[in-house]
Amino acid sequence: MSFTAEVRDELSRCEPTCEYCDLATLAALVRVCGTLSIAGSGRYRLTVATETGAVARTMLGLTHKILKLRTEFTVRRSVLHKVRNYLITLPDQPGLDKALVLLGILDRRGGLVRGIPRHVVARPCCRLAYIRGALIAGGFVADPRGDFHLEIAVQGEEFADALAELIGQIGVNARVNRRKSTFAVYVKSARDIRALLEAVGAQRSVDVLEDARAMKSVKNEVNRKVNAELANQTRSAGAAQHQLELIAEVERRGLRGTLPRALEDFCALREAYPDLSLRDLGEVSDPPLSKSALYHRVLRLEKLLE
Repeated sequence: MSFTAEVRDELSRCEPTCEYCDLATLAALVRVCGTLSIAGSGRYRLTVATETGAVARTMLGLTHKILKLRTEFTVRRSVLHKVRNYLITLPDQPGLDKALVLLGILDRRGGLVRGIPRHVVARPCCRLAYIRGALIAGGFVADPRGDFHLEIAVQGEEFADALAELIGQIGVNARVNRRKSTFAVYVKSARDIRALLEAVGAQRSVDVLEDARAMKSVKNEVNRKVNAELANQTRSAGAAQHQLELIAEVERRGLRGTLPRALEDFCALREAYPDLSLRDLGEVSDPPLSKSALYHRVLRLEKLLE
C-alpha cells in the first residue's frame, strides 16, 4: 500500500468531533471527486468515481448516515491498470436537491457554489473535517523517504483558492498551482505537512513522517561529515605534495646542507610521512610540534627558494 493510501485510509476512520463534522467531510468529498449532472429543472444526478476504497467507504457510509438517500454502487476492475474502480451514484430522487444545498454544492436558488459555503465550515472542528474529506477524496502525500510533498487535486480556481485559505487558517502554508484543466492545492515543507496531518487526525502517518525526517537528518549529517573529511583529505594531500615539491627544489639547488636545523628536521619528517596532514605530522614529531609551527617552517622554505 502506498503512503497516500495509508493516509487516506487512516483519515477515513477518524471519528467526528461534533454532529456536523460528518457533513463537512461528505461535502468536501463530493466537491472534490463528484460529478453533478443536471437533467432538467430540479432534476439532478450525482456521481462519485474513485479507485480508492477509503473514498468509496466514506461516501457510502456518510451518505446513508446523513442524507438517507438511495445510492447505486458499482465495482469494476480495470484490465489495463489492474485496479478496482468504484462508482457511487445518487440518482434523481426526492430530497436530492435539498441534499445538494446542504452539502454546499448548490445555493438556495439552484446555482452552483464555486467556493466553500460558510455553513459547512462554521466551526473550527468542521473546517478540519472538510480538509480531511478533501484529503481523502483527492489528496496525495509523497513517501516521506523521498521528497516531502502533499497536494489535493481539485476543479475550479475559486474552490482551490478557498481550500488553500481554509488550510491557512490552521497555520499551514498552502499554495495553488494550475495544471491544465485542474488545480493543485499543495504544501511543500515537512513542518507544514506534519502540522496538517496532525491537525486532521492522521497521527500514525505523522509518526511515519517523523521517523523518515529523523533518518534523513542522520544521513545528511553523515554525508556532511564525510564530505568535509574528504575535502580536508584532498586539501591535506595537495598541501603535502606542495611541501614535497619544495623539498625536491631545495635538493635540486643544492641548498639542503645549508638549511637550519629546524627546516632540515621538517624536511626529514615530511619525507618520512608524505601522506600526513600538518596536524598529524606535528604529533609524530619528537618533541611534538603544533600545526602552526610546522606551517611557519613551510613558509620559511618558500621564502628561502624565492
